[in-house]
Amino acid sequence: MGPQYTGFVNSVIITDYDPHWPQLFETLRSRIEAVIQGMVAAIEHVGSTAVPGLAAKPIIDVDVLLMSATDLPLVIAKLASVGYEHRGELGVAGREAFRTPPNDLPHHLYVFPSSSPEYRRHISFRDYLRTHPADANSYASLKRELARKFGGDREAYTQAKSRFVAEILRRVDKTSTNAAREY
Repeated sequence: MGPQYTGFVNSVIITDYDPHWPQLFETLRSRIEAVIQGMVAAIEHVGSTAVPGLAAKPIIDVDVLLMSATDLPLVIAKLASVGYEHRGELGVAGREAFRTPPNDLPHHLYVFPSSSPEYRRHISFRDYLRTHPADANSYASLKRELARKFGGDREAYTQAKSRFVAEILRRVDKTSTNAAREY
């Protein structure tokens, strides 16, 4: 992800899937893991860039799951030492957001305690879209339409997507409940 993506972080611009996104995530994952090794249970590529073929904002979403919530202060300090600015929960309980270092690859970094339902929600949504291409295509169409409508208003764009996201998560919950009954 190079200069062609500059300026996308604050705008709602949807681009076609870029096959380089997984490689960019791996670069970020390796760097982050090196800084907070020993405290991490998982580092996952989430969001639309993590779904092959899905149109997305060209910003990599990185979720870090801690092994222990007590490690959070040390993780915050270690991430700060390489340029990440801790921004707090930003309205999402149990999710710690970080502003990326200046001139870095465009990405969002979130850190979660090991018991986080929000982390599980991110993984469930990603995995559902990876295995349901028709729904992924519907989501891409919706995102393109909403980007045209709310291109300068990221909050309105996000709110407008929320019904679709909630419906997918309802399907995931229903599938999980039905699968549990089969055992």
